Amino acid sequence: MDTKRRKFLKIAGAAALAGIGAPAIVKLTSSAALASEAVQHETAAHGEVAAATGVRLGMVIDMRKFAEQPELLDQAIAACNKVHNIPHFPNDRKNEIKWIWKAPYANVFPELESIHKSEMAKKAPFAVLCNHCDNPSCVKACPTKATFVQPENGIVGMDFHRCIGCRFCMAACPYGARSFNWQDPRPFIDTYNAEFPTRMRGVVEKCNFCGERLALGLEPACVEVAKSAGAMVFGDLNDPDSEIRKVLDKEFTIQRNPAAGTKPSVYYIV
Repeated sequence: MDTKRRKFLKIAGAAALAGIGAPAIVKLTSSAALASEAVQHETAAHGEVAAATGVRLGMVIDMRKFAEQPELLDQAIAACNKVHNIPHFPNDRKNEIKWIWKAPYANVFPELESIHKSEMAKKAPFAVLCNHCDNPSCVKACPTKATFVQPENGIVGMDFHRCIGCRFCMAACPYGARSFNWQDPRPFIDTYNAEFPTRMRGVVEKCNFCGERLALGLEPACVEVAKSAGAMVFGDLNDPDSEIRKVLDKEFTIQRNPAAGTKPSVYYIV
């Protein structure tokens, strides 16, 4: 692991474990940092969420690479499911829990639909997950602060213990990136991971950018699987020298439903 990656993972790992408990925040010591935190809280109180400063984590998904290796997306999804104790309900789409999943181009980018599409857009399944937006509508809609923005890195986390199952966040999310546990998911976990908490019936859940892995200096599970092929790049969007910024500076990318005004941090190369 090179020095730059170590530095990034060290900073990212200082964040609270997204989705494990209440949003514990690394203490900010400088007066400037304290002022920034005060602005964050004041802005949130007025129904808006300020964009994160400092480290801002994001992801680039290169669909060209996934199209070249169709099995790679299945492997990335399987890695996420295993790490996060995501249940598998056989032949039951209603109860399906999705953190990262496959969807057709027409569903992912309906506003970009056209009559004459490339073969990849016609046939290849696209990787879909929570967009960890700068201006997340889900956070504004949640009455209990069960979903929140981590100011250290911009991750939109979930505190499962505070979720009351109202599903307001699901209705507010323009990307359909949240799932609801209609029944107890625990009996349907294929391989139990004792290092990540299971959920219960009546709780909403979603991708957390593997905040618990970042805290240990690891990359997200899906990225770990797909990075060798260059299909996923993860890093600090605010660092001009980061790998993800170099990719964004070089490649033309698109985002899901930019008209929604949520400012997603997930970018696609199509």
